[in-house]
Amino acid sequence: MRPRGIIVIAVVVALEAAALLVAGGWYGTQLLTGAPVLSFWGAVFTLCLLLAFSIWLFAVARFLLRGFRWPRAGALVAQLFVLTIGFPTLTGGYPVAGLAMLIPAVTAIVLLFDKRVIAFASRAAGAPPAL
Repeated sequence: MRPRGIIVIAVVVALEAAALLVAGGWYGTQLLTGAPVLSFWGAVFTLCLLLAFSIWLFAVARFLLRGFRWPRAGALVAQLFVLTIGFPTLTGGYPVAGLAMLIPAVTAIVLLFDKRVIAFASRAAGAPPAL
């Protein structure tokens, strides 16, 4: 039985991945329409990072739902990154945006250390399916 905590974490991570994908699409559109940039190749690199991180987060969400062990670390790192952006956003005069980042990140971090989540997401790559 898949614990609800796994589903909540996977949804949070997938929503973050979707947000990065949207940001990457917007960034790419701005780049193609000729928005001024200091370095064109630096902007292309930033776009590639946004898209790669989005793909990586989608993979983390998918394999977390399947019960693998490695996505727990990936989800934790992603949430720590969100905290490093969300807290300054909250204190910098954008409380709604900051809370929209902090609340799901803190929820995911707490759930990552739940006993049921750890027990479910402990399958190694060569082990038989968890479900």
